[in-house]
Amino acid sequence: MKEKNILITGGTGFIGGHLSEELLKDGHFLTIVTRSPEKYKSVSAKNQRFITLDQVAERMPDIDIIINLAGESIFGQRWSDEVKNRIYESRINITRSLVDAMKAAEDRPELFISASAVGIYGDSGDTLLDEESSFGSDFLATVCEDWEKESKKAEPLGVRVANPRIGIVLEKGGGVLEQMSTPFKLFVGGPIGPGDQYVPWVHMKDLCNAILFPMKNQNFSGPYNACSPNPATMNELAKALGRVMNRPSMFKVPEFLLNIALGEAAEPILASLRVQPKVLQKADFKFEFEDLETALGDIL
Repeated sequence: MKEKNILITGGTGFIGGHLSEELLKDGHFLTIVTRSPEKYKSVSAKNQRFITLDQVAERMPDIDIIINLAGESIFGQRWSDEVKNRIYESRINITRSLVDAMKAAEDRPELFISASAVGIYGDSGDTLLDEESSFGSDFLATVCEDWEKESKKAEPLGVRVANPRIGIVLEKGGGVLEQMSTPFKLFVGGPIGPGDQYVPWVHMKDLCNAILFPMKNQNFSGPYNACSPNPATMNELAKALGRVMNRPSMFKVPEFLLNIALGEAAEPILASLRVQPKVLQKADFKFEFEDLETALGDIL
């Protein structure tokens, strides 16, 4: 594939860091949007630069593809009204700024890959979910729906838009795996919440390939679920993690304790999302890690 000039928001985060590495390996030129470009002077190179959001408009004519991953983390803090506002506004405002910069440019990117999340479907129990399923009505579902709507405003500008609905990402150094593996190391690991809720997991390597899939497939656009075709229950995830780490999976974290500790912020952990990546499967996307235990074994 020909080298591209790619602008990334969220490029220094958990997912963005891995994605940037893959793109640099493939020889692309990256412009990474960050609040503090000066922090990254030591890692700036001829094929990688760091800018602020305010500088995006002036760079837009040189950009072939935008990948938008930015947003306040939904984990690690209680959701006060202020936190919920930051979670919402960080996603909507950055996406709006990118679309406004495209609108103002004479030369526009060919592709806008703007993240979303499987949380758009809301807690759905055992129901099998695909891209045609109806949306939830809770806070995260509303955030995701509005986030996608904002990105689609680039379509009338002649920009192809794709929205990967990201699942629970499995990788070292962050996400649910970091939270769960520490108790297992101390022999007190186990499932979180009721245990029968479905976890729409995805290995980081498969996620990066899924996010970049629209780059390699010119006719691919719209929303698509970026998660394994084999969602597991929390009980299954905990047992598989225990087997891979050679630790017991006995100590359940009760739902009521999570609710006490996190309040509404417990929802993403307790919600059941039995999600299928039907759009990717129909497009012949190949998952490297379809089996949960194989994925965990590769990571750990």
